[in-house]
Amino acid sequence: MSAGNAVLLDARDVVAGYLPGVDILNGCSLEVLEGEIVGIIGPNGAGKSTLVKAIFGLVPLRRGSVHLRTDDITVRPPHELVKRGVGYVPQLHNVFPALTVDDNLRMGCFLRPHDFHERRDEILGLLPRLGERLPQRAGSLSGGERQMLAMARALMMHPSVLLLDEPSAGLSPMMQDDVFDRIAGVNKSGVSVLMVEQNARRCLEVAHRGYVLDQGRNAYTGTGAELLDDDKVVQLYLGTLARAGARGDTPGPEDA
Repeated sequence: MSAGNAVLLDARDVVAGYLPGVDILNGCSLEVLEGEIVGIIGPNGAGKSTLVKAIFGLVPLRRGSVHLRTDDITVRPPHELVKRGVGYVPQLHNVFPALTVDDNLRMGCFLRPHDFHERRDEILGLLPRLGERLPQRAGSLSGGERQMLAMARALMMHPSVLLLDEPSAGLSPMMQDDVFDRIAGVNKSGVSVLMVEQNARRCLEVAHRGYVLDQGRNAYTGTGAELLDDDKVVQLYLGTLARAGARGDTPGPEDA
């Protein structure tokens, strides 16, 4: 990734919430450059998932703006954002369990059905394990395979940026590593990634840059390596073992 890459996604001074008069986000901002993986970490209730949902049009913005390159997408509905190149993978209910893997992928391409076979072949090149599961019902997949299928379905529309909400949630450490490896592979294929994660250490290890949210506001930002090595970030948000893991020692349970 070049330091001179253009800004792909830009959210500015976002204020949003679910209930009238109750703001979860209190003026936070972020940007994703072309070719980046950007991680969002922070304590529970900080507004991480709300920020991604607000960017994708699932939570109305009360103030602030969201731009995709030069296009103002602040008030665009989710289906229009998909057309414009924004993919989204929610944490829960992110596959159709009664449908086969193949039909889930077909659902991901419903806006461009004529592109289905070509795009499916491209996606299976990135996530080959799914190719062995095409006739299998999605509900019978392992947790890691379901997460890969959810990402694959979002990729069917060839997004320029993929929004991931807690992609490692509920997975074993081994499957978490596999999912993060797949995310890195998707990024290398040319898709920028904005990722919310509770596994803060692992997220920052793969992210080019990261944002720490606290109480709906930006608390810290920097490269993944800078945040992993920041004493205040480690103490407040990662736990003392995060730094040991970043330095190659044996990591312990996360404290974020």
